[in-house]
Amino acid sequence: MAQNSTLLEVNNIEVVYNDIIQVLRGVSLNVPKGSIVALLGTNGAGKTTTLRAISGLLKPENGYIRDGYIKFKGEGITNVLGTEIVKLGAVMVPEGRRVFKHLTVDENIRVGSITRKDGAAPIREDHRQMYVHFPRLARITHRLAGYCSGGEQQMIAIARALMAAPEMLMLDEPSLGLAPLLVREIFDKVKVINEELSTTILVVEQNAKIALEISDYAYIMESGKIVLEGPSQDLKDNPDVKEFYMGITQGGGRKSFKEVKSYKRRKRWM
Repeated sequence: MAQNSTLLEVNNIEVVYNDIIQVLRGVSLNVPKGSIVALLGTNGAGKTTTLRAISGLLKPENGYIRDGYIKFKGEGITNVLGTEIVKLGAVMVPEGRRVFKHLTVDENIRVGSITRKDGAAPIREDHRQMYVHFPRLARITHRLAGYCSGGEQQMIAIARALMAAPEMLMLDEPSLGLAPLLVREIFDKVKVINEELSTTILVVEQNAKIALEISDYAYIMESGKIVLEGPSQDLKDNPDVKEFYMGITQGGGRKSFKEVKSYKRRKRWM
């Protein structure tokens, strides 16, 4: 992990929906400035809820942080509304490539700058840079976003978020539903954005292999809790992570679901 000051601090948060359903149980994580941090886990582990808690998007779904706290740049943002968090410099790209389907590619990208107050010149420059980072979009600027491919829509969503000039970009399952070559292209872009734009990245992902390749540090969630954390390279070499999140056995093959149906009893961290 990059040895920089902490940009995001999540301390022992508990998240409850409808005053009844507890989804997160004491989740803590840190994101250093300038780093790429991955939050891994299977579907339903609580990864997206964690991002929503950070992004201020729990309230529309009758959720709230009942205990613990979240700080961004040292400022408390626990249960703060999402619009305020965007203004502070933390922007989330939600799961599912949510673009404005009836707007063009270019209009979608421009929408991302709506909260900025730094003047027209830097916004124009960032707009130009989006097509440098995503040259595929430069060829389809006038196409309606709804007619773009899944990979193109993911690029639009990321470019739109970057137009808000975030200090931290949060990505929720960017590989979901994409072909392997497109997944590689998207994650290569994430690495470039981190390095060239100095944008801190927090990425939620089920594809542990590629997330561990591009990140500096990673956390693994299960059942609303962090069960394992460490430098990404260490987790990549961890036999449990290989077996249960990459499907790689000691013999080099892949585990079938039948072979791992009792995996929870055998995990060393449970």
